[in-house]
Amino acid sequence: MKVVILGLWHLGCVTAACVAKFEQVVGLDFDPANITRLKNGTPPIFEPGLEQLLAAGVNTGRLSFTDDPRSACQDAELLWICIDTPVDEQDRVDLVPLEESIAKCAPFLKPGTMILISSQIPAGTSRFLEQKYPNFRFAYSPENLRLGKAIEIFLKADRVILGVRTLKDADELTPLLRHFTDRIVPVRTESAEMIKHGINSFLALSISFMNELSRICERVGADAKELELGLKSEARIGPRAYLSAGGPFSGGTLARDVVALTEIGDAVHERLVLIPAIKASNDTHKNWTEAKLIEELKDLAGRKITILGLTYKPNTDTLRRSLAVEICRSLMAKGARIQAYDPAIQGIPANLAISLASSIDEAVTHADAIVICTEWPAFRRVAWANILRAMAQPIVIDANGFLSENLSTFPGIVYRQVGKPREERVFA
Repeated sequence: MKVVILGLWHLGCVTAACVAKFEQVVGLDFDPANITRLKNGTPPIFEPGLEQLLAAGVNTGRLSFTDDPRSACQDAELLWICIDTPVDEQDRVDLVPLEESIAKCAPFLKPGTMILISSQIPAGTSRFLEQKYPNFRFAYSPENLRLGKAIEIFLKADRVILGVRTLKDADELTPLLRHFTDRIVPVRTESAEMIKHGINSFLALSISFMNELSRICERVGADAKELELGLKSEARIGPRAYLSAGGPFSGGTLARDVVALTEIGDAVHERLVLIPAIKASNDTHKNWTEAKLIEELKDLAGRKITILGLTYKPNTDTLRRSLAVEICRSLMAKGARIQAYDPAIQGIPANLAISLASSIDEAVTHADAIVICTEWPAFRRVAWANILRAMAQPIVIDANGFLSENLSTFPGIVYRQVGKPREERVFA
């Protein structure tokens, strides 16, 4: 089966590399520089195992890359849309790149070709495209990847949601998808789109719900981890519930679906109350780190704040929609001096006035406080006794409690974690 993967960023590169283990794949992207990098063996974003898997596909002859839609789409049996749909500052989806990319491919596809979309799209988009391109068949299978674990999740999917118009279309795609799971769930296309919205919005709701409870825990002396234990011991909630005190959700993935559902509700004249409140709650929680720093330092002007971790998640090198970057900008607006360290970042984009240290030791020297942002495992292996002594004062803000076990034995540290009462010990 000749599969064309359209869009070669994180989703597209992972999809192309995994599908090429079994099928003939052409990776298509309209950025010549990206195609050149891929042909030279360098993916545009770091993902564990991705570079090696891409190279394996190229070496077997099952994977190639091009920016030419004519050569890519000629005789294609499936066009798989993996365009990275951007969001604006209000987390609204911009579908223009996706629509423009399909328009470039359409003249070279055979009538009746199946177009499978995995890009994040608002419900109703597939029907809109069907009406715009009646000569093609459209299906929707929402992506379920997570940065840092994407290949494992793709190759060993727990299930695949497949939105189709007919069972015949599902039967056509099943042999391809069965390379990755035996559990394929066929539904109507609009249902598949709503499933993606629903999953991400439910996860967002769970995060916001728990974080609101956790902030109350801090005020009344309760422990949010004990609250979590009690909630998950309730049979109607269960041990796998997405309930854990910590930082807000970020990156646009969850917020994109919350905003999409809110706008869909407005469009169909269905007033929603709960779903729009999710984003409002999360936006409030984004101020937690700054609030704790102000509680401890009173005035942030001139204070040296060390940010440990800048990337969106560990095991990636992307700064796009990173909560750490948002925190840096907010603290700098209050006059704080930011010194950041991240093991995956060697340089800072010109539009970010962040000072980047070459080591943790450099970053923490004379710091008034440390903020743990990206949870790199290496941060657990550093000599924290030396780091705390190098600081102007041993204040650590760690929303998720990532280093709680590492730092719990140090007297004198002021350690702030979402959902925990303030703790302070005499530092010796």
